[in-house]
Amino acid sequence: MSAVQIAWLWVVTAGFLEVIWMVSLKRSAGFTKLGPSIFTVVVMGLSLVLVSRALKSIPIGTTYAVWTGIGAAGGAAIGILLYGESANPARIACIGLIVGGILGLKLLPTNH
Repeated sequence: MSAVQIAWLWVVTAGFLEVIWMVSLKRSAGFTKLGPSIFTVVVMGLSLVLVSRALKSIPIGTTYAVWTGIGAAGGAAIGILLYGESANPARIACIGLIVGGILGLKLLPTNH
């Protein structure tokens, strides 16, 4: 596996960790529950470590957009699936646009 492929693995994993810490942040009730609060901080830290590793091989703009895009789309999906947030067609389409942007950034050359 090349360094760039490993970097993509890091940034995608970091994006999924962002979704996990977002859910645990909600469960921490504003950092008032110790267990979920500690878990949130640990997962946040791990996500940042993986993003920092990805930045060695993927441009900063691409890395950040993919990382936060996975977090945004994943967070919205979790909100719909677990917390009863709206799943109206316009909202689903917007999530699809985020996912499309992530895929576009992955598939387009970065000249790096």
